[in-house]
Amino acid sequence: MTDANKNLVLRIVSALVLLPIVLFLLWHGPLATAILGAVGAAGLAFEFYTIVFKKLDPAHFLGILASAALPLCFVLWPDRYASGVVVGTGALVILGFSYYLLRGPLPEAPLRVAFLVTGIFYCGLLISTLSGLRPMKDGLGWIVLALAVTWANDTGAYAAGRTFGKHKLYPAVSPGKTWEGLVGGTLGSVGAAFAVKALLLPSLSPLAVLAVALPCSVLGPIGDLSESMLKRAYQVKDSGKIIPGHGGLLDRVDALLFNLPYVWLYASVFAG
Repeated sequence: MTDANKNLVLRIVSALVLLPIVLFLLWHGPLATAILGAVGAAGLAFEFYTIVFKKLDPAHFLGILASAALPLCFVLWPDRYASGVVVGTGALVILGFSYYLLRGPLPEAPLRVAFLVTGIFYCGLLISTLSGLRPMKDGLGWIVLALAVTWANDTGAYAAGRTFGKHKLYPAVSPGKTWEGLVGGTLGSVGAAFAVKALLLPSLSPLAVLAVALPCSVLGPIGDLSESMLKRAYQVKDSGKIIPGHGGLLDRVDALLFNLPYVWLYASVFAG
């Protein structure tokens, strides 16, 4: 068996093991969804800090815990979530500066604190909107919608890019992406959104479906490119090795991290 085939088998097996667990937790309500988000946020933060710093120190583990806390807080204390984020972030900035003031290296301290906070926002705050979606009316449907438009975009972009791709989208960051792939991904997102509407969200109008799918077909690729930019900046191939055949968590959910907040915002404003 070639290496490519072995990798494909690993990807399929990993998906068959992990997907039922994810769906089980999403199905079992807001708290189970928040636990899923907390575990995911911790893993994402660990990968982010490892990419940026290579070797983690105690401040980074505090950032990992803070990232994991955000999805839980969204469900446990929804009315105090915003104020908690402000107070918590302020406390982490103070603790971060204090730690590096005492431990050094002093020239790198401001940048280290900046990355500490960025990791929490990128890996914890963005994914916490998953917890915000689940308690809503038709919350599971909204989550499936976010997942579907993201995954269908990736699949459509890959298929169109392989078949028709000639014009590079952003070769400095991701040489394999093409404008033809972007169009294919957009069509995939729109098609998936209408399928979810038919199955889980029948009250959505066609205009509402497009209002979700079209922005996500742009935000998702931006999230993908942003993670590619991060990896190129620090010269790493994959964000991690936690998922056999798939790489790291960031490699799998980079687009979803940018789509979830938008879907949460849209559902909060227009669906109550």
